[in-house]
Amino acid sequence: MRSKTQCGINLNLILLCCFFIFLFTIFIIRSNFSSPLQTPSTSTSINISQAHLSTSTPHSKSPQSSTPCPSLEQPFIPTCTKTPPSLANAIIHYATTNITPQQTIKEISVSSRILQKKSPCNFLVFGLGLDSLMWTALNHGGRTVFLEEDKSWIEQIQQKLPNLEAYHVSYDTKVHQADKLMEIGMKEQCKVVGDPRFSKCELALKNWPSEVYDIEWDLIMVDAPTGYFDGAPGRMSAIYTAGLLGRNREEGETDVFVHDVDRNVEDKFSKAFLCEGYLREQEGRIRHFTIPSHRARLGRPFCP
Repeated sequence: MRSKTQCGINLNLILLCCFFIFLFTIFIIRSNFSSPLQTPSTSTSINISQAHLSTSTPHSKSPQSSTPCPSLEQPFIPTCTKTPPSLANAIIHYATTNITPQQTIKEISVSSRILQKKSPCNFLVFGLGLDSLMWTALNHGGRTVFLEEDKSWIEQIQQKLPNLEAYHVSYDTKVHQADKLMEIGMKEQCKVVGDPRFSKCELALKNWPSEVYDIEWDLIMVDAPTGYFDGAPGRMSAIYTAGLLGRNREEGETDVFVHDVDRNVEDKFSKAFLCEGYLREQEGRIRHFTIPSHRARLGRPFCP
């Protein structure tokens, strides 16, 4: 049997050890609880910083994102590379038909090079034909307007291609009148630059849709009206009016193209009223003229 003193010492030692164990346990527990409490705070501050950075730069993209199209939460940025409707329609149309444009590929390239530089732009085309959809596609985003003498042809084309903007127009000239009209065009009233609607020159085309006169045309293609026989309207007035529209713009210049210059009327009238001094190129049966604004520099002669 042990003595009372030894038992008391042992008891005190046990109690002391238990106390230290208790303190150590409390310390461990507090340490474990304090660490999680600090972690959310740090994470929250990081998230807030990231959110603030994201909010301050709304147009920035995540470096990990490879999706080209924006999400619904982001502002619209046109980075999707979809085929334009005008181009898609042209591809489908020409891929499913055996009919090809009347101009050769070399002739088409003359005007297409200018369209590549100027489009989207305002493009006026005398004539509605098998190449009309091609011109609209090459001027994607711009305005391409077609002027056609045959109303039934317009209806036939627009049944297949309803998105083409075409207007019916009429001519009161004939090919066999070309020599007489050339003499009239040499008179002084035909050298006056102004709105064709108010011109005193008999060659000026009047009473047409207002779009023809109100828009400043960047390109004009003269490939109509019909001109291959004496009773046809001929392109005398179309060529003269195209030149007048170019000269009457406020500033800048208009590129005018005349097709079928192997024929007498197209050859002589393009040289006389679009001027050989403004001739830039000829490829096959097409000529390219650049007509500067005469309103931007008063006193400029009709032809250089």
